[in-house]
Amino acid sequence: MATPVVSTDLQDSFTATSEQVENSPSKNITDASDFWINAYQDPVAGIKTSSSCMALEDLNGDGENKLIIADVGTTPFDMRLKVYKGTSLLANMQLINLPSGLCTFFVDTNEPMTPAIAVASGPYVYVYKNLRPYFKFTLPSLDINPTEAQYWKQAKEEKLELLSFREMLEELQATDTEIPLTSRSLKLLQCLPEELEVFFNMYKHSPLKRQTVITCIDTIKKTHNEEKAISCIVIGSEHREIFILDPEAFTALARVYLPSVPVLLYTTGVYEVDYKVYVSCRDGNIYLVKGGSKIAKICIQTGSHAVGIEKQGKNILVGAMDDSLSCYTSRGKKLWTIQLPSSITTMEAIEIKSKGIKGVILGLKSGEIRLYRDKLLVNKLMLPEFAIGMKFGRFGREDSTLVLITGSGKLSIKMLKRTANLETRIVGDTLKSITPGKLNLPKKTKLYTEQAIRERENSIPIFQTFHRDLELIKLYITREYAKAIGSRLAPISVTTENIKLSAQVQGLGPGFKLSVSVQNASNIAVTGLLITFIYNPTIYGMTINAIPIPFLVPSINYTYEATVECLSDTGVTEAIRVVITKDSVSIPLLTALITMPVSLGMLIV
Repeated sequence: MATPVVSTDLQDSFTATSEQVENSPSKNITDASDFWINAYQDPVAGIKTSSSCMALEDLNGDGENKLIIADVGTTPFDMRLKVYKGTSLLANMQLINLPSGLCTFFVDTNEPMTPAIAVASGPYVYVYKNLRPYFKFTLPSLDINPTEAQYWKQAKEEKLELLSFREMLEELQATDTEIPLTSRSLKLLQCLPEELEVFFNMYKHSPLKRQTVITCIDTIKKTHNEEKAISCIVIGSEHREIFILDPEAFTALARVYLPSVPVLLYTTGVYEVDYKVYVSCRDGNIYLVKGGSKIAKICIQTGSHAVGIEKQGKNILVGAMDDSLSCYTSRGKKLWTIQLPSSITTMEAIEIKSKGIKGVILGLKSGEIRLYRDKLLVNKLMLPEFAIGMKFGRFGREDSTLVLITGSGKLSIKMLKRTANLETRIVGDTLKSITPGKLNLPKKTKLYTEQAIRERENSIPIFQTFHRDLELIKLYITREYAKAIGSRLAPISVTTENIKLSAQVQGLGPGFKLSVSVQNASNIAVTGLLITFIYNPTIYGMTINAIPIPFLVPSINYTYEATVECLSDTGVTEAIRVVITKDSVSIPLLTALITMPVSLGMLIV
């Protein structure tokens, strides 16, 4: 009989192997043996599950993550919830029905903070805390066809023969498509004539119910986005609904109807702030459910059914049944598509926080495991058989661990080497660096092409027009500069006396204060200057019309003040001209125009 293949205890293997890899000389990663470490293998584990029924979580708060698996089993009564600690089976609990999904979440903030396990099975969500049953949530019952209930009542009262009762149910199933038959009626229609009476007598006294089943399950943070924050459970049902459950009272906080049956869920955000739920349905479309919305809007039309959904940054990666991996924006625009050599059996996101690396791992029908960063293939790993379940994350005390479940039920655990080079891509049989890579240039539109052709055919006239406009701009600037110099309106004089002038107005009116700053920017002293104020005497009045400046020392700023009174109460304003002149020179050295504000006049209380 085959036995699990492991050299030492799994925890010792994690530590010893990682240290050995860290101390080994650096080299180029060219194959899977230099990329992954085979930590543990159990060829007789006999596990039948999928990626949605697997989780890696620290259940005891001791810093060691456990592997949680909802095992479908090989017989109708062999469903199990298994918890692995290292290489040993820590718990093995019986499940009543087939599991359709599994997730872990925190229900309270009590110390020590330990997460709960939620297992979706049939119409129920079984919650386990500390590996013990904690709560069971049941989906609301659906409406029953009144005609079907009437037929069961008449048959129970022996008003209908069993064969006639069966024929009436068959006719009802074929004609009435609004409300489907209950599972009990469908089972009765499948019974042979000799089994009909036994089945009817077994269930005729039980109340008639029509229940839906859970197809997918996930979690979303409730109040804040932290690693150990309380989370809500998100459920997708066969009745085309999405439920968001309160983790404390296990009541429905939100209920959203979908156009089709949900198959896969991906949640982001915080429920009480802003959240988004991406739902892949059986109609091949991906719908978006936003916070506060009661209607799901179509987000992505893939053209094929999705196998997995992962969100990286602002983009959404979708692995589809048409053997492709595609990338979409949040608005549904396709960015790129990779055609794979085989069908996708499972898909898992990879994140290495220490290196800031995100990617996706694909399990193919051919037995190949592919690691992609964006659309670049980083590593390929070949297995003897294809993988049906896969989980990447922290297991034990090792962060980068890949747990694989193959089609025959084999359990395989691999660790990513710390010296693994994730900055390379595989092209054929060679490796190429993805740094710096090609620029993501946009596609050429028809308008761009037509514009390029027009510029190429009329290059000489376009250049001549551009050159003429440039020369006209230069001419206009030169004329304005000459005009400013000629009228002495420039803030700096261009004569031998290099003087700077600035002025400002202070006050609300009718009295204002003019502050004039004068600075000698030359290397020698300047003498014999005069500041003169020119204004309209009907609007303004000044006590000082001229201020003499006998001497200006270089590089020192001199400030002179004058009082201005507004004589008009009509709100009319004019500019006051400040002129600096020099003895024996008829042309002003500098001129400044001061725009006066409107006087507020007399305030009326």
